[in-house]
Amino acid sequence: MTSLNSHGLRFAFGTLTVLPVRVTRWDRATARSGMLCAPLAGLVVGLLAAALGSLSLLAGSGPLLAAVASVAVPAALTRGLHLDGLADTADGLGSGKPAEDALRIM
Repeated sequence: MTSLNSHGLRFAFGTLTVLPVRVTRWDRATARSGMLCAPLAGLVVGLLAAALGSLSLLAGSGPLLAAVASVAVPAALTRGLHLDGLADTADGLGSGKPAEDALRIM
C-alpha cells in the first residue's frame, strides 16, 4: 500500500504541476491514489505562492507586486491549469446561450 501511495503522490505532482517528478505507473489505481493526493500538491503550490508573496512584502515591494507574484506562482507551476478552466467557464457563461450551448462552448 505504501508503494501505491508513493506512486499516487508522484502521479499527482507529475500531472498537476511542472515540478520534475518521475511518474512510473499510469494505471487506474495509481490515478485514484493520485487524485486523493491532489490536495497535497495544491498545498505545496499554495505555500510556495504564499512564501513568494510574503518575501516580496518583506523585501519592500508594494502589495500589488506581492499579489501579482503570489498569483504568478501557481499559474507557472500548474501550467495555467486553473486559469484555463476559469476562462472556459467565463466563455460559456458569458455567451448568453442556453445551458446546452453554453456547456458545448466550455
